[in-house]
Amino acid sequence: MVAYKLIYFPIRGLAEVSRQLFALADVDYEDVQIAVEDWPNKKEEMTFGKLPVLEVDGVQIPQSVAIARFLGRKFGYAGKTPVEEALVDAFADLFKDFYTESADFYYRAAGFREGDVEEARTRALIPARDTFLRIITEYLKKSKSGFLVDSGLTFADLLIVDNMTSLISFYSEYLKDYPEVQAWYDKVVNVPQIKARIETRPKTVA
Repeated sequence: MVAYKLIYFPIRGLAEVSRQLFALADVDYEDVQIAVEDWPNKKEEMTFGKLPVLEVDGVQIPQSVAIARFLGRKFGYAGKTPVEEALVDAFADLFKDFYTESADFYYRAAGFREGDVEEARTRALIPARDTFLRIITEYLKKSKSGFLVDSGLTFADLLIVDNMTSLISFYSEYLKDYPEVQAWYDKVVNVPQIKARIETRPKTVA
């Protein structure tokens, strides 16, 4: 039996999608949470010196999207054909572009960075959101499953929707003009295993 250990801080952050994938697959893992004040003493133990890290039988896998992709493929949530797998990877890359472009708003709204939240929303979030969600909308309109690819739920759906959860908490009208995206968001968060995870996880700002 494979031994999984997910190492991160005691927040949703960059590890939540992996936690959701374990929930979907009903696979046991050790959820190791490192307090922020303990991180300097633990950093050198981690591959790349960053969190999250997934240990698989003692071997460390770094980087949040790489971890989610690994678990998605392992558990069957990464597309069912080579073309779908490539599209799921593309959506993950598209999300990383969006995250980079909109991050100033996220960090200010979450209290991790000083600055005018409204200014960052207008300058950084809204333009990035509009470009991103227009692309997502076009794919959702064509999807046979209601998820990003025809075969069903993937780690890319989880990656994007979990970030949306934070953004909606900071800006309630985030999805106001995107009804197809709102319907997709509702579909993902109401998958039974995901819904149960959301209802029972600790409440954190990010």
